[in-house]
Amino acid sequence: MLIPPIKIERGIAMAVVLIHEGPTLTQERYDEIVRRLSGGSGRLESTSDWPVDGLLMHVAGQSPTGFRVVDVWESEAACRQFAEVLKPILAEVGVTDQAVLYPPHAFVTT
Repeated sequence: MLIPPIKIERGIAMAVVLIHEGPTLTQERYDEIVRRLSGGSGRLESTSDWPVDGLLMHVAGQSPTGFRVVDVWESEAACRQFAEVLKPILAEVGVTDQAVLYPPHAFVTT
């Protein structure tokens, strides 16, 4: 999973959006990735279930162009820390599509 660096303005950590999609990221492979990340339970129901801190939002589902995962992380550093955990799992299950990382223009939550 190649994630290009994000410019951090004035040394302040800012949220980042990660989108992962492509022909090798299928729902079946996503379910297997979640099973491995969750220690076999197959469920990640809260941001606290993630293997690293910093996840603000996670959505995964079938789009008109294929399966898509969208994450919002509190910082690029947190996202990269997760990428280090995720990369070997992606390789093992056969996901080769590259993620896209960018700073949000706006992020609203409850």
